[in-house]
Amino acid sequence: MKDWDEACAYALSLPDVEMALWWGTPCPKVNGKGFMSPSREPGSFALAVTHPEKQILFETDPETFWQTDHYRNYPMLLVRYGTDAHERIELYIQRAWWDRAKAPQRKTFGERP
Repeated sequence: MKDWDEACAYALSLPDVEMALWWGTPCPKVNGKGFMSPSREPGSFALAVTHPEKQILFETDPETFWQTDHYRNYPMLLVRYGTDAHERIELYIQRAWWDRAKAPQRKTFGERP
């Protein structure tokens, strides 16, 4: 992802995603639940992930996935723009969507990515 617009465009390509306010900022949401947001940290966006996934991402690609103290105990991490991890970032955006999707949406989409 090169910037927030590209990250949002990918998220909006997933079923039933719309831009709506989350913490006062337009963010991709499914079923009224946000799963990514722009970051206060320049050059990054925040993405919802499970705690076990956070650890794996930090260990395997710290150039792309990182956090500040603000996210330390929260199931989100920061994703840097402009890294070579484009497909991996898309995968975790899909997972964040899937985790907030309703059962019929999941059934149509398929197994958790």
